[in-house]
Amino acid sequence: MEKNATGSVIKAFGNLLHVEFQGNIKQGEVSYVKVNDKQFSSEVIEISDNIAKIQVFEDTSGIKLNTPVEFSKHLLDAELGPGLLTSIFDGLQNPLEKIAEKAGYFLSRGLYIPSLDREKLWDFKPLVKVGDIVKRADFLGSVKESHFDHKIMVPLKYFNTFEITWVAKSGAYNIETTIAKAKNENGVEIEFSMLQKWPVKTPLFEGKRTSLSEILSTGMRVLDIPFPVLKGGTFCTPGPFGAGKTVLQHHLAKYSDVDIVIVAACGERAGEVVEILREFPRLIDNRTNEPLINRTVIICNTSSMPVAAREASVYMAVTIAEYYRQMGLNILVLADSTSRWAQAMREMSGRLEEIPGEEAFPAYLSSRIAAFYERAGSVILKNNKIGSLTIGGAVSPAGGNFEEPVTQATLNVVGSFWGLSRERSDARRYPAIDPLISWTKYLDIAASEMNKFSDRWKEKIKKANEITKYGNEILKRMEVVGEEGISIADMTVYLKAELYDICFLQQNSFDPIDQYCPIKRTIEIFDLIYKIFEKDFKFDNHDEIRSYFLNLQNDLKNLNYLAYDSFEYKELLKKIIEKLNI
Repeated sequence: MEKNATGSVIKAFGNLLHVEFQGNIKQGEVSYVKVNDKQFSSEVIEISDNIAKIQVFEDTSGIKLNTPVEFSKHLLDAELGPGLLTSIFDGLQNPLEKIAEKAGYFLSRGLYIPSLDREKLWDFKPLVKVGDIVKRADFLGSVKESHFDHKIMVPLKYFNTFEITWVAKSGAYNIETTIAKAKNENGVEIEFSMLQKWPVKTPLFEGKRTSLSEILSTGMRVLDIPFPVLKGGTFCTPGPFGAGKTVLQHHLAKYSDVDIVIVAACGERAGEVVEILREFPRLIDNRTNEPLINRTVIICNTSSMPVAAREASVYMAVTIAEYYRQMGLNILVLADSTSRWAQAMREMSGRLEEIPGEEAFPAYLSSRIAAFYERAGSVILKNNKIGSLTIGGAVSPAGGNFEEPVTQATLNVVGSFWGLSRERSDARRYPAIDPLISWTKYLDIAASEMNKFSDRWKEKIKKANEITKYGNEILKRMEVVGEEGISIADMTVYLKAELYDICFLQQNSFDPIDQYCPIKRTIEIFDLIYKIFEKDFKFDNHDEIRSYFLNLQNDLKNLNYLAYDSFEYKELLKKIIEKLNI
């Protein structure tokens, strides 16, 4: 068997090392830099003759000339198997809670612990028998993880056909125990356990891609109606500092209609990640009545952690998500923020002395961002079940400038754009998603589904967007000529737009009712507001029309704070309809 390649450091530039090596290596291979009694994990990112440039995922202090390096022959990979849910990993999938038990409050360099617990026992139930023919991603058995049946698959690294020769009986086993044996076409016997590995930068996929068709309900009116996203789709939430990107992602994690959420804190401030760690175990998931953390995996690579591991964190998150998608589950990946991921790429590109693109970002920035979002999608499995992976990324453009490279590269590939604006957040209009700049490519597909509940759906959405834009134009005119300088007809349109904004597009996250709006209730309220759009109001002066709409606005706001199935809600709805005579 060929020995692992070795080398020694000949040059260091921050966390980028130049290593002279002997043997065979490949790009993306994991290597270990040996300093005293510790080994620092790293990745090969460029090879030229017998010089390899490696990126170290740790602080490189103590590394000097001729420091030995050993190459591992395997790529940066993720451990996949039971025990991922509720876990908190860093960008390299080191379990942070277990590291904290050993290292205390501050992470120690060179301390690596297996990602998944090797001691914990799982109740395994076989789904195959001796003589069955199986291929990659076929289910061998299942274990109970949280409230899911976690499927144990034929490892995806195998592309052969296997015949099962032995299967373990139902019972409790750890993830390294052999649970099945099989032989391939050449008669070579292979042993399968519950644990498998997959390189994070290679898409994990088996099955047939299918077109997107189902709306991802979020419980947020401004998203579900005018700017929907589909299960298996992509979206981004760019916005300036303080506009509410992280809070928006927290809402999506709690209320989105998915089975599992993967949160990737990519370069996020540690304080915001701590809020997730404190809140998710305490919050009760309204889908399962269990703590929200039970259907969540958190990848932490905060701004205080080594920048080199930041790039790996988003790939680690999406690989874990793809693994669960292969079980026929609906997964949501929330990356916060892809701008800091791009900044890490820019830093490494500069150290590699590559020709810079716009704003010194690497020339391949757009292709990297596109490759990340392209890993979303819906898959039909062999049992005809459909699994979906939806990817949403927060973008943090400097100064809220949406023309910068990361935002523009993201807009080219995502299906929905939920732009947050400083103007709306300063006006306390939350969520601060600006309806004047946001858009979606999924409206046609969403309309075909929504037409089952309300006819002419796409026409209604377009009408609402037109009134919003025209109302904004009238507001700008009023700022110049005053309220009395516009016609009664224009004043009516402006007040309709304000009614739509205040009573529908905004939600109160502190109210236990209004913080989550089910899709059925959302449709009912939107249809009511659309009837107001169509109604031809007759008023004699500005004061009369403003007073009328102010009372109507108060009624609709009160409607949002009443439980949907309550007597009070039905009575107030009836009162509003009678008052409008519609």
